[in-house]
Amino acid sequence: MSQSSLLLLLFHPDLSRSRANRVLVEAVRGLPGVKVHDVYTASSGNRINVAEEQALLVAHPLIVFQHPFYWYSGPALMKEWMDRVLEQGFAFPPGVGDRLRGKRWLSVVTTGGAEDAYRSGGFNNYTMSELLRPFQQTANLCGMSWLPPFVVHGVLPPGIEGFRNISDEELHRRGEAYRQLLAGLIAEGA
Repeated sequence: MSQSSLLLLLFHPDLSRSRANRVLVEAVRGLPGVKVHDVYTASSGNRINVAEEQALLVAHPLIVFQHPFYWYSGPALMKEWMDRVLEQGFAFPPGVGDRLRGKRWLSVVTTGGAEDAYRSGGFNNYTMSELLRPFQQTANLCGMSWLPPFVVHGVLPPGIEGFRNISDEELHRRGEAYRQLLAGLIAEGA
C-alpha cells in the first residue's frame, strides 16, 4: 500500500460554517492512508490547477468525493472541477482517456432533509440512489467502480423550523462510522 491510498476530495465552500462536513472530515483526518484535499482551499479564486488535480487522481486508487447536497447536486466548484479535471483524453473515452480506469469512487454526501424525504412519494420524490445517478454515470464513463454512497441526512443547524435534524451525538457516531468505512476500504487494498 502506498503512503496514501485514498484521496478525499472535500468540496465545501465554507467548512468553518458546516455542521456536518466539518465533523466528518475531522473524523477521518489523520487516518493512515488518507490524503484530505480541500478543493476550495486549493482552488483559491476558483482557479483549478488541472495538472495538479489530475496527478492527485492518478496517484490514488480510491477517490472519495465528500460534499453537501446542494439543489440535488454538489457545490458549484465541484461541477467546475469535474468539467475541467475529468477532461476528454484524461478520464474518457475508453481506450484514449483511461487514467482513472479501475479506480474506485465513493460519494460521501450530507443532506439537510431527513432520510425519509428521499424516497418515492417523499418530500424530494426520489431516492438518493436515483438523485446520485449523474455522479454514478460519471464514474462509469471514467471506467471507475461506483461504491455504495455514504449519506448523512438531517444535518441542518439546530433551530431550522420544520426539519428534523440529527443530534450532535448522532452526527459524531456517523463520523465514527465514516472513519471505520474508510479504514476498512484501505485495509482491503484501496
